[in-house]
Amino acid sequence: MIKNKETELLDNSSVRLTITVAEEAVRKEYDGLLQEYGKNVRMDGFRKGKVPPNILLRKYGEIILGETAERVVQKSLEQALAAGDQKPIATSIPTLDAADKLELGKEFSYKVTFDTFPKIELPEYKGLEYEELEVSVGEEDLERELKGLQEQNSVVVDKKDPVVAKGDIVNVDYVELEEGGAEKTATRRQSFVFEVGSGYNLYRFDEEIVGLKAGEEKTVAKEYPADSELQELAGRKLSLKVKVNTVKEKQLPEINDELAQDISDKYKNLEDLKKDIREKLAKHAAQRVRGHSISLLLDKIAGQAVISLPKSMMEQELEEEWHRFLGRLRAEEKVVLQEMAKEGRSKESVQEEWKPAAEKKLRLQLAVSEMVKREGIQATQEEVDSRVQADAEARSISFEQAKEIYTKNRLLDFLSFDIKNEKLYDQLLASGRRRQGKKVKLLDLLGGNY
Repeated sequence: MIKNKETELLDNSSVRLTITVAEEAVRKEYDGLLQEYGKNVRMDGFRKGKVPPNILLRKYGEIILGETAERVVQKSLEQALAAGDQKPIATSIPTLDAADKLELGKEFSYKVTFDTFPKIELPEYKGLEYEELEVSVGEEDLERELKGLQEQNSVVVDKKDPVVAKGDIVNVDYVELEEGGAEKTATRRQSFVFEVGSGYNLYRFDEEIVGLKAGEEKTVAKEYPADSELQELAGRKLSLKVKVNTVKEKQLPEINDELAQDISDKYKNLEDLKKDIREKLAKHAAQRVRGHSISLLLDKIAGQAVISLPKSMMEQELEEEWHRFLGRLRAEEKVVLQEMAKEGRSKESVQEEWKPAAEKKLRLQLAVSEMVKREGIQATQEEVDSRVQADAEARSISFEQAKEIYTKNRLLDFLSFDIKNEKLYDQLLASGRRRQGKKVKLLDLLGGNY
């Protein structure tokens, strides 16, 4: 079918194909369509399948030519892609850029553009120097964990004097206000429960409601820095109306043998609990130290890699981040866009702000994928089953039940993906040159403050 094919490499891993289809192939598709119409078309005065060709062409000629062009493009493109090295990635649908007018007795040419998987040029990734932090797990870490367990085993009761204080559990209604005082319907939350001082509310208005009584209402003015961790609020000034519905307080148990025994039968006394906590903290610290070293190595490798990111891949990543954003707001897209428009913002402007982070994320993923491929790293069935077994034990369910959950939710491939990546990280660390890093406290390590 194809008489000639030309391939042009464009920017951002995009490809343009110019395909020329032989006139005989065009005629074959046209004749085939003409026969189909002749068999199936019904016209007044003629039996089905008995319409004369000249009358058929007079009425449907242009339509048949148009459908012939569509079939020729579809079949020849499938042939070109099957035989060529350049293939569209999942995020890219081939786009018809230009096409000749299809004429019988002539060749037919058209151009189509699509994104391909990018060529990835990696720097030398073995033998790199990396920092290994030195973490101290102290008594303050043990005390913090014990207080956390104390909190988890606390009892929440109505506060006799229902005045909000740090540590209280409050039930509130809140909503953003326009400059004129009107409520922004999309931002309204009712009966929202959180602990004052925890910051577990979108607008972080903990301090502003301290001192309020149950039933009282307050308008709060908030301003968020441009580098706020809350992307949806960064750089904004807003007014918020908050009403306190109820105020409760926690009654904490004493940290003693009885608390340890309440937590688990495996603890005979408080010392058993403390020993277990220390072991878990040490293990967690080692995992975080490893993760920090890996992150440094991957940032170095991805930063030096040459990767031309396809436009469609970036667009998909930004679109997925947009839907995660909507999920955090728990609001419909239409309502969010309306509220953003009032502030002079748009979906496009927000996604533009997200581009650097999205690009870094994609470069990192592609670099890791390429290293796994080059090293020929695989995940065995035994390794996958071992992960499933560990998860089954953590959930107190059987291996068969866990395997069914993973299979039903199509998560086995993700397990395999993680196993291969972890093997790569082990190789990078083993081949690398470890440099003793600075000493940090466990809490600072957990919070990323180092």
